Amino acid sequence: MNRTTTVIIGGGQAGLAMSRCLSDLGIEHVVFERGKVAERWRRDSWESLHLLTPNWMTRLPGFHYDGPDPDGFMSVPELIAFFERYARVANAPVLTDTAVQTVERSTDGFRVVTSRGVWSASSVVIATGYSDLPAVPPASQGVNPSILQMVPSNYRRPDQLPAGGVLVVGASSTGVQLADEIQRSGRQVTLAVGRHTRLPRRYRGHDILWWLDQLGVLTQSVETVHDVERSRHQPSLQLVGKPDHSSLDLSVLHGQGVRLVGRVRNIDGYRVGLADDLVATTAAADAKMAEIVTRIDRFITASSVTATPPEPFIPTWPLAFNGPGDLDLKDERISTMIWATGYRRAYPWLHLPVVDARGEILHHGGMTPEAGLYVLGLNFQRRRNSSFIDGVGDDARVIAQAIERSMVHARVA
Repeated sequence: MNRTTTVIIGGGQAGLAMSRCLSDLGIEHVVFERGKVAERWRRDSWESLHLLTPNWMTRLPGFHYDGPDPDGFMSVPELIAFFERYARVANAPVLTDTAVQTVERSTDGFRVVTSRGVWSASSVVIATGYSDLPAVPPASQGVNPSILQMVPSNYRRPDQLPAGGVLVVGASSTGVQLADEIQRSGRQVTLAVGRHTRLPRRYRGHDILWWLDQLGVLTQSVETVHDVERSRHQPSLQLVGKPDHSSLDLSVLHGQGVRLVGRVRNIDGYRVGLADDLVATTAAADAKMAEIVTRIDRFITASSVTATPPEPFIPTWPLAFNGPGDLDLKDERISTMIWATGYRRAYPWLHLPVVDARGEILHHGGMTPEAGLYVLGLNFQRRRNSSFIDGVGDDARVIAQAIERSMVHARVA
């Protein structure tokens, strides 16, 4: 049996950040990655995808973007190269092509069974992240078999789709990007709009994430919000990283000819039942955006930050119409459905009592009820940006310090 102090599961942004923080403290460890470094980015990204965060926000412990375009948005190949360079510079002990099969308690810590042997460790960090598996609603089971169903991780480019229209379900960042690209390819796209967080790409001369960074929104902690569970389940930002820094929202998609409909309620063969909520959903997103830009305006007034005059606010809800209560896929000549409905997590290899009824790991700031077991990279784990490349490092430092303290206590005992 192999022995190490800490096992890290996952070789993406969270796992590499954790590795660097442990190395800085001189703590022996190993990183298990089922594929290659940044495997999920390699396997689950479509060809035109770029980061939603500007390059200057690509920061990990002891490492950051140092290229010529800090305000641009990395492509997936560029991001993979960034992670590979980080792993090399940090000399991260990553074992690639190593799948974790079992994590269980042992007499002296944890027993970790992998596809390349068994390991014993005093502590384990689960760094498989927030975007683990696609979350597809049960309604998908009612779709007629002649309709191709996909999740974003299966999509690569428009020409892989069969002839005919496309129904994209979900209007956060992934859904609107796919709707935009597929509509531009010449296919008719219908977008089923659920809850989303509308934001402009740029506002008053700066990227919207620069403003949120200045306002302290991204570093807001779990202790400062009224309902952390509700905050953790807020819809993702409706943003896109384009070279021209343009916004992509429902009004842009509507102008391109994308048909907007309400949320999918149920499906029976070709018949898709739609909720009568499109106006309410878009109005709520408009109100949230208005609240954010008003907060930025107040910040500018109260500070010495240089900014351009405010842009006019154009609501999207007037473009919404509830229309019929259902959609006939055959009549609309829709041959493909893409479920851009978020992610879920699964830990079938974790044989410890730390998973709740929803399948989520119980934790407080990454510390689970099982001593020595930690989790990293989850949405709003400690702060609002915990699942961001730019935010995971702070959480990794906290966990590394906790592991160091436990080692000291063990030596004293």
